Amino acid sequence: MSLQTVLDDTFTQLDQGLETYQPELQLREVGVVKSVSRGIATVSGLPTVKADELIRFPGGLLGIAFNLDPDEVGVILLGESEHIEAGDRVQRTGRILDVPVGEALIGRVMDATGRPLDNQGAIQTTERLPIEQEAPAILDRAPVKVPLQTGLKVVDALVPIGRGQRELIVGDRQTGKTAIAVDTIINQKGKDVICIYCAVGQRTSAVAKVIAQLREREAMDYSLVVVATGEDAPGLRYITPYSAMSIGEYFRDRGQDALVVIDDMTRHAWAYRELSLLLRRPPGREAYPGDIFYIHSRMLERSTHLSEELGGGSLTALPIVETQAQNISAYIPTNLISITDGQIYVSPDLFQQTVLPAVEVGKSVSRVGGKTQLSAYQEVAGDLRLSYSQFQEVEVFARFSTQLDEDTRHTLERGRRVRQILKQKESQPLSVPEQIAALVAVNQGVFDELPLDRVRDAETAVREAVTEELSEVCDRIVSGEALRDEDLEAILRVAQEATQAYKPEQEQEEERTEQESEEEEEQTQAEQSEEDKEEENKQQEEEQEKEESANQ
Repeated sequence: MSLQTVLDDTFTQLDQGLETYQPELQLREVGVVKSVSRGIATVSGLPTVKADELIRFPGGLLGIAFNLDPDEVGVILLGESEHIEAGDRVQRTGRILDVPVGEALIGRVMDATGRPLDNQGAIQTTERLPIEQEAPAILDRAPVKVPLQTGLKVVDALVPIGRGQRELIVGDRQTGKTAIAVDTIINQKGKDVICIYCAVGQRTSAVAKVIAQLREREAMDYSLVVVATGEDAPGLRYITPYSAMSIGEYFRDRGQDALVVIDDMTRHAWAYRELSLLLRRPPGREAYPGDIFYIHSRMLERSTHLSEELGGGSLTALPIVETQAQNISAYIPTNLISITDGQIYVSPDLFQQTVLPAVEVGKSVSRVGGKTQLSAYQEVAGDLRLSYSQFQEVEVFARFSTQLDEDTRHTLERGRRVRQILKQKESQPLSVPEQIAALVAVNQGVFDELPLDRVRDAETAVREAVTEELSEVCDRIVSGEALRDEDLEAILRVAQEATQAYKPEQEQEEERTEQESEEEEEQTQAEQSEEDKEEENKQQEEEQEKEESANQ
């Protein structure tokens, strides 16, 4: 076909379309910006706008209708507002804020509205979910039964977490709270758990470090990151945790297991307080608005384990909250402690003593996870929590005393070795059999005779030996079977053999001498028994000869 023919056909179709097209008039509310400040704007002229509805500003900037007053609307801005001026026109969108969801998000870094931040192109998804959704009803929930292994001995053994639980991580700044959460994400490799790391108000460098850790350990293959840094608008910081929960709910509702780490809730509360004060909402305790408890509870209560009728998926939440000067009785920490199912307290004193992870067992609790623990943990670590807490109390008072009785001295020595065993390097989570091997060894006193500075090396040797030599026992532990007596004896035997090389030379010589003496004694007893047998045989022969002579 010639070019002229193509053009004629094209213009003919355009003319027909214009003749048949009948435009429809639609009513549209247009508002006017009255004032703008950091993170918020007041708008007039939107009489029928709804709560939490999206408002579109010039330049594509979006905002959320927050205060619905008779004469004006207070709007939370979701971005920078330098180009917005009084008198600018705004429009309603007729929808509430939503976030893209789907498998395409895995491995990506994005903000709360779904905009990519990793320079890997647009996120291609077909589904979206509102960031605000109702929590599942009580009858739709099922008991928490499956453990969520963190790979940390002190957590899995003493403060266990189950899939569908809400466990708070609380402590002062720079004490390792984020490290515990990141190690938990790294440990989910191969466990079919989708992990979502939500950074709220963090420094850009700190978020980049976490992303680099996840990529280095290949955790981004099953994870995604939702970011609102401290430089972002307070509106973005406010909605980011809700977006992360909606993404997690997408996987939960499809029968999968999801984990959401919110780092941290303190800065989220600060952002909400800033917005509320700018919008002239009345302040309450510590200048927080009266609904600060509600905004956190309606977010965290969305995490649960669904019933089998609804797919059996779970959404676990690990919110992080920062305290000041170890004050866990402050307003926001106490609110979150009452909302969640337990807390992991990270102590700055332990952190300064290089006890990492710095989890203080006495102030940490899990109200659900103990029911989800594997049988091996319940048998091995049942009394460990109480005995370790007693050791910490005794250690404080032992500093003021020079003379200690034998039982107290034994408690201190055993407790110090337990503390060494519970130490763990960052980004090196351990499997369940490795943890059980170390706990069995320390409970049975295998490390009691070792110097304190060699306990960590001996523990590594024990873990490697048990996993290599007792593969069947390890498989039974992972499957949830209870430890049998012969299993404990086998682990204990392998642990004792693995720690021989770490004992002091004098003790090794004494053991060698003792073993040689035992062998000599056994040999002497064997020779003595042979001589006794020969003598008995001679006596029997003599008696037989006497009987024969008597018969003759």
